[in-house]
Amino acid sequence: MMTGQEYVDSIARIKMEIYMFGERVKSAASNPILRPSLNSVKATYDLAMDPEHEDLMTATSHLTGKKVNRFCHIHQSAGDLVKKVKMQRLCGQKTASCFQRCVGLDAFNAIWSTTFETDRTHGTEYHGRFVEYMRRVQENDWTVDGAMTDPKGDRGLSPSQQKDPDLYLRVVERRPDGIVVRGAKAHQTGMSNSHEVIVMPTVAMRPEDRDYAVSFALPADAAGIFMIVGRQSCDTRKLEESSMDVGNCEFGGMEALVVFDDVFVPNDRIFLDGETDFAGMMVERFAGYHRQSYGGCKVGVGDVLIGAAALAAEYNGAAKASHIKDKLIEMTHLNETLFSCGIACSCEGRRTDSGNYLINLLLANVCKQNVTRFPYEITRLAEDIAGGLMVTAPSEKDFRHEKLGPYIEKYLKGVASVATEDRLRILRLIENLTLGTAAVGYRTESLHGAGSPQAQRIMISRQGNIEAKKGLAKAIAGIG
Repeated sequence: MMTGQEYVDSIARIKMEIYMFGERVKSAASNPILRPSLNSVKATYDLAMDPEHEDLMTATSHLTGKKVNRFCHIHQSAGDLVKKVKMQRLCGQKTASCFQRCVGLDAFNAIWSTTFETDRTHGTEYHGRFVEYMRRVQENDWTVDGAMTDPKGDRGLSPSQQKDPDLYLRVVERRPDGIVVRGAKAHQTGMSNSHEVIVMPTVAMRPEDRDYAVSFALPADAAGIFMIVGRQSCDTRKLEESSMDVGNCEFGGMEALVVFDDVFVPNDRIFLDGETDFAGMMVERFAGYHRQSYGGCKVGVGDVLIGAAALAAEYNGAAKASHIKDKLIEMTHLNETLFSCGIACSCEGRRTDSGNYLINLLLANVCKQNVTRFPYEITRLAEDIAGGLMVTAPSEKDFRHEKLGPYIEKYLKGVASVATEDRLRILRLIENLTLGTAAVGYRTESLHGAGSPQAQRIMISRQGNIEAKKGLAKAIAGIG
């Protein structure tokens, strides 16, 4: 396994093609806007080296028998699924941000079982290829960006019906030694911090969509791959010489539109190519794993937000008010409910024919459906407790100003025993978590990450087994 610093050094050596604000980024490791997101991933390596967290952060590989970072692990039991959620909560608590390795982990486990079942039906060789790929991932302790979401174009049309055929990533050429792909993947969390990218289809496919039913992995600097970094609220604050105004002093997240401009993929890195009948399975299983993830990562960030709200109340002199106490109780109740869902779908996991463990898909979708709602209420309550100063406070430069500083110190004072600077810092953290760059990895991502709310409702409808419930009611009512 790599240490955190070894991870940073490894990313610095990769010559990725990254664009931001109309210019090419020389290095993701040294760019002040991207570096906080790199720090968040670095934390997953540092925590794995900490003996206190070894049980959650590491696992024993069933492929090599060696200790590996759990973010590179293929789940071997329901206990592994539970530890995954607890690990994600820990990482959320330590970074108060998106730590970016969950998508790759969820992709590994979805592709593992799907390739096994594809080979069994079609006589292909995908699973063997993927097993060897996972050996390399574990031996190198790679961070792998999971790429599923296509731009989609006209949502009312299938991939092959789009006016522009590239709005879903597709195979444009098949060669004896591999394939050439073209398209893009949107909302790619942590791509600038990844050694590799692993691609999956984004929807179930019909036979006419064959060219779009493709899964593969490539190095992040493969020829023809480049990324356009997305804007985040308050992102340029990271360029300022201020630790106060960014709220989260060390960590952050990043998203990118990743373009695949006629990229060659060798055969040994292809895990699905044209088997449309298994595209839906890969999508469904990945979505299930990733919806489970939100019962951990968002809960960890929620822990930080609840703590920040409690501190804001204390610094404002309102901590003893009954309505404040009740709001903090409600925030905790909602947060722990999300965690309960993540644990439940893990405990109810089952062994697949390929040997790894799959979560209970119904409960995973219930988990994510709650995540589309509860963090918004937690956020609302945090903003309520914090007060309007959260978004109207002067900058740190004003606070340090020779003339202005004393007035800010005087008039923005809360409780006499608390430094004005500490009060402003905790308010900026709440702003960061609810409105700023971290909101991408908490509030907004809670709604859209791992699929929209309607996607979960469709799966709940499929998995809910209404016919069996009708049978229960008939039996109780005495209907023959």
